[in-house]
Amino acid sequence: MKVIHLISGGDSGGAKTHVLSLLQNLNKTITAQLVCFRDGPFAEEARAMGIPTMICGGNNIPHLRRELAAYIQQGGYQLIHCHGSRANMIGALLRKPTGLPVVSTVHSDYKLDYMGRPFARLTFGAINAWALRHLDYRIGVSDAMVDLLIDRGFPPDRFYAIYNGIDFTPAPSQGERLAYLRGLGADVEKNSVVVGIAARLNPVKDMSTLVRGFAEGHKTCSRLRLVIAGDGEERQKLGDLARELGVEKEVTFAGWISGGMDRFYSALDVNALTSLSETFPYALTEGARFHLATVATAVGGIPYLIDQDVNGYLFTPGDWQTLGRYLAALGNGDALRREMGEKLYEKASAKFSIQSTVDTQLHIYEEIIRRHNRPKRDRDGVVICGAYGRGNAGDDAILEAILQEMRSIDPDMPITVLTKDPKATRLTYRVRTAGRMDVGTWKKAMRHAGLYINGGGSLIQDVTSRRSLWFYLHNIQAAHKAGCKVQMYGCGIGPVLREQHRKLAASVLNASVDVITLREPDSLKELQSMGVTKPEILLTADPALTLPAASEDEIDSVLLRAGIPTHGKYLCFALRNWKGFEDKAPLFAQAAKYAYETYGLTPVFAAVEKHLDPVAGRLAAAGLDIPHYFLDDAGSAGTIIGALSRMQAVVSMRLHALIFAAGQGIPLAGVVYDPKVSAFLRYIGQENFLDLDALTADALKAMIDRMVSSPISPEEQAAAVQKLRQIEQVNVDTARRLLGK
Repeated sequence: MKVIHLISGGDSGGAKTHVLSLLQNLNKTITAQLVCFRDGPFAEEARAMGIPTMICGGNNIPHLRRELAAYIQQGGYQLIHCHGSRANMIGALLRKPTGLPVVSTVHSDYKLDYMGRPFARLTFGAINAWALRHLDYRIGVSDAMVDLLIDRGFPPDRFYAIYNGIDFTPAPSQGERLAYLRGLGADVEKNSVVVGIAARLNPVKDMSTLVRGFAEGHKTCSRLRLVIAGDGEERQKLGDLARELGVEKEVTFAGWISGGMDRFYSALDVNALTSLSETFPYALTEGARFHLATVATAVGGIPYLIDQDVNGYLFTPGDWQTLGRYLAALGNGDALRREMGEKLYEKASAKFSIQSTVDTQLHIYEEIIRRHNRPKRDRDGVVICGAYGRGNAGDDAILEAILQEMRSIDPDMPITVLTKDPKATRLTYRVRTAGRMDVGTWKKAMRHAGLYINGGGSLIQDVTSRRSLWFYLHNIQAAHKAGCKVQMYGCGIGPVLREQHRKLAASVLNASVDVITLREPDSLKELQSMGVTKPEILLTADPALTLPAASEDEIDSVLLRAGIPTHGKYLCFALRNWKGFEDKAPLFAQAAKYAYETYGLTPVFAAVEKHLDPVAGRLAAAGLDIPHYFLDDAGSAGTIIGALSRMQAVVSMRLHALIFAAGQGIPLAGVVYDPKVSAFLRYIGQENFLDLDALTADALKAMIDRMVSSPISPEEQAAAVQKLRQIEQVNVDTARRLLGK
């Protein structure tokens, strides 16, 4: 593989480090040629590192374009990779004459690159914004940077994320720390806890918040010291602020550190970062290499490294009070610092090494070249429609699973999702989206797609809304008329109560659907009773069964943010405010108290639909006089699955809480507000359920007794779920067949 990299040659900071370390390591595997538009320290350092480097200067853009196009074509390069505004402009101009894909790594927010320089922003900034939109692909230096650009209207399926990686080879001993720190001017003693930061002293780094937060923390932890390595236009302002706050003696301005940063980081106890905007700063991984406890603003890609309360602390930009509390906690907690520093090192060294960065970059190149060479087809890809974008973790889990399965068939296929919240779905899953009412967009997508998926869940029903039934049936008809193959994917059917709706559904499904794959047998009976006979009908399972739990650190973080100790003994209630629930809500409180007093299980009221379920949880917990917790927002499907895996048992009205818990081998009890709940439980051989209407305190306590005292064995439940996961593969195989793959 041959890739040409374009860069101005005057870059510094994180962008410089990223490009040079990346190219040095890429050249061990492929040819990565560097072209700088000016000579100087950047190019000199590149040559010294063994990176093939060429200077192509001058301001005659048409000449530069011709020269580079000829060089690229003669050299047999396969891809053009740009870094920075000038390179992006040249890259955009090279697309047509070379016929090659052009990708840019976006190292920073281009709207902030010229902060405080209005003329440069109006010229270079505007040119860069134009160029970025005329490239084929973009790579964000963090998922947060990708999200930022997608939010600004860039195509969501033309993005990749990469993280700055470093060499985690253990550093040699850096010498005696007190002598080093005192040499920088710091007033430190043996028991001092040294907070450090290495950054430019400019407004984006918001050092004022750091000084204020440090002064706040110092009030309750007098052994805290702060060392700031760096210089810039705010140096005088920050010194004045330290004097004003009475910490002038405890704050050291060390200036720029020469001779590498290992010695600096090795002398610290706490690494800090207070930036208003970041992509993914090297300062945090460099600190992690030295096992430093870390406090940082929750900006850019930083939350992908730091799991709150587990391996570090995050705070909102400008919130110096919270920063002060965190610094005081770390200053007073020697064991806490060591534990957080160790956990951060473990995660950073595993996920953010230079080798991980290089492997990711190579994978991106391979995918871009493969997509560029993909044969053009009149019909390509999939349109997926379902109850998405509503904040319901169950429905969104179905979408996540279907997307994974479509990408397993063809990782490059175009995908469009019909959703209530196009922006949120586009950001979360990085797919093209259309609003449910954006008829023109989704009909256009249908005309170009090979397959329409009516995506999981119980969409064909008229209990919650007759309008939704009409909507899904209309879309199925529209997809069929547009020439798509139509698959209803791992779905449930019903209840469809009104006779006219049953006739309408049967008519549309018989005329417009190719294959229906069902998640449980009760739905098959419902289709048969409605008279649906024309489509091929297969019994499979819910796609959400295939999703894994998040990492242990992510699960810990979700629980800790909700104030829930990470490894207690818990009984989870996943409830929804359905008709008749308010009358039954006190029964759950009685059952919770019974489980706590009898089995030592602390109740956790968890939300699957984060906008609605917390109300049900609080109704059920009203007047509860035992310890209890609320998990109102457990995040993505992976973290919800992980949170449920920490429970000893689950009582649920929500189907997908049962599906998630079953997949983790957790004992279950169902409260049936909809036949789909009992249908799933019977499908896995589980009879521990009762209708909401028939629920009594004694019946609920008896279900808890059965879960705890004589549950279906984990082995039996695991075997049943594994069988369903194997059956679920039929959903994928059917889609592959309909796509002609």
